[in-house]
Amino acid sequence: MSLAREIAPHLPLLRRYARALTGAQASGDAFVAASLEAIVANPAEFPSDLEPRAGLYKVFHRIWQSANIEVDGDEASANARKAQERLRQLAPLTRQVLLLTTLENFTPQETGEILGRDADEVNALLDEAIEELDKQTKARVLIIEDEAVIAMDLSDLITGAGHQVCAMETTASGAVAAAKRERPDLVLADIQLADNSSGIDAVKEILASFSVPVIFITAFPARLLTGERPEPTFLITKPYSPDMVRAAVSQALFFESTGNIN
Repeated sequence: MSLAREIAPHLPLLRRYARALTGAQASGDAFVAASLEAIVANPAEFPSDLEPRAGLYKVFHRIWQSANIEVDGDEASANARKAQERLRQLAPLTRQVLLLTTLENFTPQETGEILGRDADEVNALLDEAIEELDKQTKARVLIIEDEAVIAMDLSDLITGAGHQVCAMETTASGAVAAAKRERPDLVLADIQLADNSSGIDAVKEILASFSVPVIFITAFPARLLTGERPEPTFLITKPYSPDMVRAAVSQALFFESTGNIN
């Protein structure tokens, strides 16, 4: 199989990771594009000793580490500037470890190979990152999820991390009403709801009323990661791990970014 075909299935998730790392879709996509350009220019330098997905992320990090990571231009919104201020409190390497191991679900060994670090250092940095983010972020969370078992599991994870669940809803209309009533600090939303309504539509309506960070959680990430429209900065794929949810919640609150769905 050609290198292009091996890495193509992993590009949507790399784009998700890049957005979470930078806090903005345009800058994240720019780093992904630069990574692909580097691979096309020098395919022989692709790390063939790693699995294709890990190799792709390793190339991305070569580009990332050699570039200026400040957000500028049209992306220098109040939220982006605040994110950059907070990023200075969390070392870049620590943040990368957090995202790679929790959001992207790489093992500590794989994360170490991507970043050029050993697994023990990765584990230590992960503990440090989660502890620091938990200190910075406490929130009231609206959960939009139609599967009762998953909703309860998410509620347990949210409260276990020190946050408060202000409401749980199973339909778009119920979610919009709860959001307007409760004014949550964070929304955690599935995209396919109980009455065949859409979590995406619910989030659009909520964001039309007020600004709030949004995390989408879905078994069908390809529906959102199309590259054809603004996409969510934070996206959790089912099945998820507890650390993945905890990290995404901390990340979304850390950036205080909206869902970016139009």
